Parts: sequence; C-alpha cells; structure tokens
Amino acid sequence: MTVQAPSLATPESTTREVDVDVLIVGAGPSGLYGAYYAGFRGWSVAVVDSLPELGGQVSALYPEKAILDVAGFPTVKGRELVDQLVQQAASARPTYLLDRTATGLEIDDGPDGGLVMTMDDGSVVRARTMVITAGIGKFTARPLPSGDGWEGRGLVFFVPSFTEYADRDVVIVGGGDSAFDWAAGLDGIARSVTVVHRRDRFRAHQATVDAVLASDAEVITNAEVTALRGDAVVEEVEITTKAGEVLTRPAQAVVAALGFVADLGAMEAWGLDLEHRHIRVDSSMRTNLPRVFAAGDITEYDGKVRLIAVGFGEVATAINNAATLIDPDAHVFPGHSSDGS
Repeated sequence: MTVQAPSLATPESTTREVDVDVLIVGAGPSGLYGAYYAGFRGWSVAVVDSLPELGGQVSALYPEKAILDVAGFPTVKGRELVDQLVQQAASARPTYLLDRTATGLEIDDGPDGGLVMTMDDGSVVRARTMVITAGIGKFTARPLPSGDGWEGRGLVFFVPSFTEYADRDVVIVGGGDSAFDWAAGLDGIARSVTVVHRRDRFRAHQATVDAVLASDAEVITNAEVTALRGDAVVEEVEITTKAGEVLTRPAQAVVAALGFVADLGAMEAWGLDLEHRHIRVDSSMRTNLPRVFAAGDITEYDGKVRLIAVGFGEVATAINNAATLIDPDAHVFPGHSSDGS
C-alpha cells in the first residue's frame, strides 16, 4: 500500500526549498498527528520522511494488521488508521517531503533564530522548531542468508497486502510480531502458510502466537530455511532442522521477517542525547538540543511505553511546548478543538 500525499498538500516531488514554522521528521502516526496539531495552532508545517509513502512503519510493515489499542477505535487496520490521520492532517496543508533523508542540521537559538535542515537530494527546510517522530530512523530489512539472488523472484520482506497471496503457498521466516501477524492474516487466504523459526520460543505477542498455532498454519521450530529453489521464481524451499532433518515445502512466496537494521543516520551526528538508539527527552518532549523536540517510539524517558496511543500524546505535548519558540506571546495550552464549534 502506498498512501499518497493528499491534494491539499504541497506536491513533494517539486518542492526543494521550504520555509515553515514547524518541521516534523517522520511521517508515521505521531508525525501525521503532529502535522494536524501544528495546523490547529495556526502554524505552517513540513513533514520529512526517508520512506516514499506516508504512515511510517505502519504502512511499511503491517497495513493490514488490526490495531486494537488506539482510543476510539475498537479495531482499525493500519492502513485505515493512516488514511484517517492523513485526512486529519490535510487541514494543516502540510508540505510532504518524502523519499528524502535528513543529512545536515544547523541551529540558531537567538531571539529570532531557527534551524536549517538539508537533505540528501539537496532540499532545504528552514523552520522555527523541529519535532523528531522517526520511529527507528531509516531502516533496512535483515537479509535471509539463503535468499541471495531471490529478491524480486518470490522473496519479500514486507506483506503490504494479503490478497495478492491468495491461493499461494507462503513460507514465513521469523518468530517476531511481524512474522506471526502476517501468518495470522494470511490464514484462510493463502493456500498454505508455513512459519519457520530457528528457536522454539517466539518474540511475538502470545495471543497472536496462540492464534497461529490454533490455525491451519504449520509452525516448524528449531529450523532454518537453507535453500530456495525454482526457475524464474521460487517454487519450493529447503528447511533444515537442528537435528539434521531436511524438509521441503512448496512456496511461491517467501517472507523474511527477520527484523530490521536501524540507522539513525545523521541524527547520530547532530549531538542528540541518545540512549540505546533512542532520544532522551524531558516531560515537555524537549531534547538536549535547542528548538528540537521528539515524540513517539524514538523517545526515551523513565517509564516510557512505546505505543501509538502514547505517541499521539507526546507529539501534542511537543508541538504545544514549542509554541513560544514560534510566537513569544503564545501560550502552551492551545484551548480545546471544540471551542467555538
């Protein structure tokens, strides 16, 4: 799934230099809600993301997953949540700069100061303040050791849509949330689903594991996929157990759900206070750098809980606490959105 920037947004493909009040780095749920909130405060906003689509990890990793812990939604698919956030953010008329990676950052913390961010394609954004909502920065999928040369021939790292796997044999390699979410979603759609994991314990949420174990999916543990076979595209996989047994399973698709290698890129060179690849913030979501705030999964503080719902509150806190940097006469409390309705 690709969520395009709405028509009310400035076309990201033609924008090279932008001047705004608020720059948001990261177009996931927290970043999109932050764009809405900046607009609610009456400020101009630009959103930068290294991915070519809106929605961050939700769009990239689990657009079809049912999300159960967002307030007001008994259940909502990832893509539906992103769609709603994009529509909400459209009221701010955000400028989206997608498929671009932030590289340089210069900060002037004087009375009329601001910051200047450069990107890998030469784009420049000037802003009064910045909020970093990039969940794990720029990320790449961990490779499947036996999958060299098979990408584009049946080997994939994401499952953006379940329907394209209808009536196909699918082998999923991994034991984390993505592997089991995709296995659960493909059950009843794919002709067969086989999960292969090198251990007999899983990192995935136990309820999802139980659902997959109770489904028609086959789960093979203490084993690895050691070979992919086929002509133009993959047709079967070889699975070798720790006991030395060699198994063969049909497969027209192999999903390597082995996690991702996070790369915070230039953020590591900006002087941010990082702790285990997360940004330390205070209760107002301020980082150690002037005019720079952070919100969402990338933040770290005592008691931090990494949930989409928490990110929404954090980015609203960040945007409102940035108010005086944009307008010295502004108040942190914005009033209620229902005022005057």
